[in-house]
Amino acid sequence: MATDYKNLIDGEMVDNGQWLDVVNPANEEVIGRVPACGKEELDRSVAAARRAFPTWSKTPIDERRAAIQKISAIIKENSDELFRLLTSEQGKPHAQAKGEIIGASMMAGAQATLDLEEEILEDSEQRLVRSRRVPVGVVGGIVPWNFPVMMAMQKIVPAMLSGCTIVLKPSPFTPLTTLRIAELIAEAAPAGVVNIITGPDELGPLITEHPDIDKITFTGSTETGKKIMEGASKDLKRITLELGGNDASIVLPDADVEKVAEQLFWASFQNAGQICVAAKRIYIHEDIYDDLSKAIAEYAKGVTVGDGSQQGTGVGPIQNKKQFERVKELIQDAKEQGYKFLVGGEDNDPSGSGYYVPITILDNPPEDARIVAEEQFGPVMPLMKFANEDEAVSRANASEYGLAGSVWTKDTDNGQRIAERMETGTVWINESLYLNPFQPFGGHKQSGFGAEYGKEGLQEFTYPQVITVKRNAAV
Repeated sequence: MATDYKNLIDGEMVDNGQWLDVVNPANEEVIGRVPACGKEELDRSVAAARRAFPTWSKTPIDERRAAIQKISAIIKENSDELFRLLTSEQGKPHAQAKGEIIGASMMAGAQATLDLEEEILEDSEQRLVRSRRVPVGVVGGIVPWNFPVMMAMQKIVPAMLSGCTIVLKPSPFTPLTTLRIAELIAEAAPAGVVNIITGPDELGPLITEHPDIDKITFTGSTETGKKIMEGASKDLKRITLELGGNDASIVLPDADVEKVAEQLFWASFQNAGQICVAAKRIYIHEDIYDDLSKAIAEYAKGVTVGDGSQQGTGVGPIQNKKQFERVKELIQDAKEQGYKFLVGGEDNDPSGSGYYVPITILDNPPEDARIVAEEQFGPVMPLMKFANEDEAVSRANASEYGLAGSVWTKDTDNGQRIAERMETGTVWINESLYLNPFQPFGGHKQSGFGAEYGKEGLQEFTYPQVITVKRNAAV
């Protein structure tokens, strides 16, 4: 029987009697219902956040830290319950779901140690000039379905620490774990500081255009990000946008084929490829292309695709039907174009339930292939051959996106030189998917606007205020 979950508004768990179904992508069964909120519930949430802001913004930062640390501890204490719920709504295997829950807890605790230091810009006989950071106000947070808990905390924590209050909207595909966390942490912060409401996609534009919301922080597609930027422009809301990526990996000829094969596989296929910074285009030097492509394909054949709640599953289902159909369309296009498949490419069993896509690896498709030029966001990996470093960098940069990338080589000095030529916000050398709560994360080009994590991410929730004192003034 499906469980009903409630929203957190002004410190209370509430519903409005109207519901959205939430489906398990592994079997397409309804596993929960959440309130279908609209303008009325949004107005109540924003009003609560607005009332809470004057007091919370003046609360000493050490008290705000303590509230975040309490939230971090609550998530960790309930991680066994939470990761199972996360798998049931998102689809990722239990180990990856537990990693997200524990990671969200650790990230919250770590970011709570950041500070908003005041800076002395001038201290002379004539004047004292100091710069401080002040909170923006009420924040509207919009969260995607691929990492719903991590992305929620990525917005709640800096908002709280900076002195802002927040109204958060989870994805309608994956709201359950976030609402369960809301129930657990409802008393960890004063009423109205954190509000979490659910609703259909139409709720997003209402948040973006709400006159009493001062900042929008959004993670999702570039297409939606452009609409949010347009909506926020009407009253000059501050925005942070973490958007799409078509992330390139460059493998140089000195890379160890056996060691790199497994790492590149998981760089692409963790969370069924549904990661904004997953390796989505892999360029392999022609000297090792045949050996490495064979090694990756052989490794892939030993990985099980299935229900994330079952032991031994390495890759779970696509999270929702819309994305499932899109990934299948990209694979079908590759078949119609006659591209070669090293793994996958077969048709799904139409009689089965669940949004499963077989692991799919393509052999050297052309640069203008849709499977290369578009962000797949699914368990599909194109491998491409290159002849020299200049060619690899040029092809890697030939994208409207610039979120992340990676370089694989024994010569890390050369790897860094190549990384500095890549037009992305993050470049890894000999690893992938590593994010640190103290380092800024953001995209170049159409992959985003602003930064998350670290001091830079925290400052996104503030304005700078400069105070100048004229000394010895005759007044």
